[in-house]
Amino acid sequence: MRRKIKRVIDDMINPAVASHGGKVHLVDYLNEKVYVRLSGGCQGCSSSAATLKNGIERLIFEEFPDVKAVVDVTDHEAGENPYYA
Repeated sequence: MRRKIKRVIDDMINPAVASHGGKVHLVDYLNEKVYVRLSGGCQGCSSSAATLKNGIERLIFEEFPDVKAVVDVTDHEAGENPYYA
């Protein structure tokens, strides 16, 4: 399952967020939850919550009906330009 989720992230999600300089990394799949970390332009971005809910989560739920949650484990306060600092 982990490989399938990673493939969807790499093939369907990352090309879209790459246009803004971002990248989504699969951290883990455990207990029907997908854990992701955002980097690049997505880390600390004010729109990252919208990207997670309206893009990443929506697509993962469509592709994998057994997934119950997508959890962002990104430290949005870190980095050179944090939004949530």
